Amino acid sequence: MLDEKIRNRISEAKCIGIATHIRPDGDAIGSSLGLGLCLLAAGKQVQMVLRDGLSHTFEFLEGSDLYQTSFTEECDLYIAVDCSDLKRVGGVLDGKTVNIAIDHHITNENFAEINYVCPDAVATAAILAEKAPAWGLTIPPAAARAFLTGILSDSIGFRTSNTTAHSLRLAASLMDRGANITELYNKALLSRSFEAAQYWGFGLSRLQREGTLIWSALTLEDRKKSGYTLTDDADLINVLSSIDPMDVVVLFVEQKNNIVKISWRAKAGLDISKLAASFGGGGHPAASGAEISGTLEEVQNLVLQATRSYLSQIRESNPGDK
Repeated sequence: MLDEKIRNRISEAKCIGIATHIRPDGDAIGSSLGLGLCLLAAGKQVQMVLRDGLSHTFEFLEGSDLYQTSFTEECDLYIAVDCSDLKRVGGVLDGKTVNIAIDHHITNENFAEINYVCPDAVATAAILAEKAPAWGLTIPPAAARAFLTGILSDSIGFRTSNTTAHSLRLAASLMDRGANITELYNKALLSRSFEAAQYWGFGLSRLQREGTLIWSALTLEDRKKSGYTLTDDADLINVLSSIDPMDVVVLFVEQKNNIVKISWRAKAGLDISKLAASFGGGGHPAASGAEISGTLEEVQNLVLQATRSYLSQIRESNPGDK
């Protein structure tokens, strides 16, 4: 059984390294931090690595100051959380064997020795919160807060279609362990810096619509003018995905070195993950992403054409839908 294998590997290890994906979102942080705190409570030596560092949004979480940007010593066990493929870790595990991967992305490539992948889970943090006891770990209050932050972030406050009664009961159990859902909801989903709000403004000013396809873009110059220091979209994609009516929304975020990050969001019932996979990305049916080399204009034209074709195929296969 997977649970027994993971329990044994954790029990045998003295020093455990945890890594998650680049540009970490709330689930990446909640799952890696929550797991790390559980392992520390079990007496393990732990290194938690975020290649791109921690967003100010999540600095309120206890233990967030323990993150490193690289591994500083060898570990007995390496665990990747919330990553669908190894390249998403950003190179911090290069030359190391990934012993365990824990994830909920439908496009997961099973790149570790032991892969615990549950695509139906509302968040990777939810998998860890549920399975920690089976793996011989207790969940201290700080870990409960981290796990619930991950669940709230990835479900956008229990708004995604994979929210179930089970995920709500799991959240309630974390509240029983000391997580304040009101505080975490406000800090993880509602609180924004002035710079992030200015950054949003640039993206909102470029908003375009073509039927039920909506898109916008954020440039490196936008980041500079707004003073926003991270390389993500400051969660603007979640704002755009609330537009009604909408089938698919795409947000392009210009990066350095001629790279563009693309985020897709789709209405319930559509599966955008295969389109993302065709560009070397992945994710979930309703929320996926990719990174493509090229200028912002080139990538926009390429991705929008592919997204239009995808929507045309959907309409042809479901002629009754409008």
